Amino acid sequence: MKTVFASASTMKNCASVVFATVLTCLLLMPGSAAAEPVLDVIIGGQTHHFARDELLHRPDVTHVSVANDIAYGKTMNYVAVPVAALLAPFNPPANSVIESVALDGFAAQLPLDLLTNKDPAKAVAWLAIEPDDPHWPVLPGRAESAGPFYIVWTGAAVAQMRSEQWPYHLKRLESQSSPLKRWPTLNVDPALPASDPLRAGLALYKTQCLPCHTLDGAGTGTAGPDLNQPMNPTQYMTRDGLRALIRDPKSVRSWPNMKMPGFAADQISDREIDLIIGYLTHIAARRSGIP
Repeated sequence: MKTVFASASTMKNCASVVFATVLTCLLLMPGSAAAEPVLDVIIGGQTHHFARDELLHRPDVTHVSVANDIAYGKTMNYVAVPVAALLAPFNPPANSVIESVALDGFAAQLPLDLLTNKDPAKAVAWLAIEPDDPHWPVLPGRAESAGPFYIVWTGAAVAQMRSEQWPYHLKRLESQSSPLKRWPTLNVDPALPASDPLRAGLALYKTQCLPCHTLDGAGTGTAGPDLNQPMNPTQYMTRDGLRALIRDPKSVRSWPNMKMPGFAADQISDREIDLIIGYLTHIAARRSGIP
């Protein structure tokens, strides 16, 4: 086996403290061992099941070392298989995305070309597999690990990967049409020029917000509330309040089992927060019929 080294900015995925209980219900029976975790890979409507031990015995399994791991905030070592090799036999449709669905409802839309890249000069995706023994450590401030499956990245361009493109607690990888083709209501006014900041806000929303939040029902993430039903947050919060909420949710409001993490400045810049707020404002205005 070979070892691959890489670094990444410390970030967190959307997740819930309640997940520990859910995972226990799914995988444990009183007085018995945990059921073996299984990852479902659905390509073109065909489902393929990969049990943990099957993945750990693949000929392409290797050791991957990630410095400043997104979920753990420190160097982590994993046993992993290349995502490109895992998907290759099933020929995912060109221009599709892979919807990475977690046990807690997080659902990232990962471009196929990112996941199937093999060039270490760019970012390379790996499926990290939590062994039965020893388990990975628990996540900071949580009660469970990032297992049973976790997509991590290595390569020279790994720092360009966004926090929500490191999904953990995975249960399914499924090929889908691109988000805008699948959910046209997400799009901005088509008359806007390609350089319009609203298009940049849309791109950020798809990557950083859509995994947890639907928008007028568009999206499959269920970790957070819809951001345009029954009201858009730009209609009942100030811009300063929204900036604070995205940067540090607990600085605005807090309640038991709240799911949303904060996004530090090295995860989302102030300018990018304003782009997301601008996009949400645009969506609210279009829904209200305001030009």
